[in-house]
Amino acid sequence: MKQKTVRAARRAHRVRTRMQGTATSPRLTVKRSSKHLYAQLIDDVAGRTLAAVSDKEASAEGGKGMKPIDLAREAGKILAQKAGKAGIASAVFDRGSYRYHGRVAALADGAREGGLKF
Repeated sequence: MKQKTVRAARRAHRVRTRMQGTATSPRLTVKRSSKHLYAQLIDDVAGRTLAAVSDKEASAEGGKGMKPIDLAREAGKILAQKAGKAGIASAVFDRGSYRYHGRVAALADGAREGGLKF
């Protein structure tokens, strides 16, 4: 089991070395668990989170009974709305150790539909 977490940490490090979030273009990072999906907009220069969302918020806003991939898309739209209120128009997408597939890709697509540029 340790080998699996080491490989995941290496993948995440490899992805993160190529990007850095700023106040005008923060890093959109994704955390995926077996049940839920979480996303944050992080300003790496100041070291603070500018906006955060989870698919729990999407299900609370009328998404009861939706499939997980649809909840991820709605969470992306909510995050884009929060980013717009904070004055953020573009971001750098950090998929971490996850493949750009399924719920991770749906979150990114939802954020794009909401008006966030990558």
